[in-house]
Amino acid sequence: MSGPDARPAFGLSFDPRALSDLLQAPGDIRDLALGQLQKVVNAQLFGGKLTEELAGYRKLYVDHRNAWRIVYAQRPAPPGADHRTEIHVVAVRPRIQNDVYETARNRLGIARRPTSARSHAARARSPQLDTQRPPVPKPSPPPYVRPGLPPSAPTPLKGPAR
Repeated sequence: MSGPDARPAFGLSFDPRALSDLLQAPGDIRDLALGQLQKVVNAQLFGGKLTEELAGYRKLYVDHRNAWRIVYAQRPAPPGADHRTEIHVVAVRPRIQNDVYETARNRLGIARRPTSARSHAARARSPQLDTQRPPVPKPSPPPYVRPGLPPSAPTPLKGPAR
């Protein structure tokens, strides 16, 4: 799909808040994000699939530091649109502290699943690490070994001596 007459493979739509995200992003990030979205719309690039609560959505890395992400979905276009499928952008935000994913979940009305007791326990700090243990004594020679005595004679070998 190259050339001036090339038609995009997909339509493009934005959640209004995602458009605000894009407009408020730093200029270089905005330019990179628009370039990435153009590649997606022209079917030259597909982002990585997201899992768990955001299964069915995809992510794009915007900058070379991977500090900014775009979360989007490929979905059927509304009736009467020029394309059968559209790319719908949900969020364009920094990844720090999972901000982009939390924002996408909130915008989509997806409640975060509570962590199971087992997962919570696995991530928690062990209470045993907080207690002070008494120092462990260093190993010493056995009491029957006395300094200054010559070592005992070697044990004779079993079998005939040659």
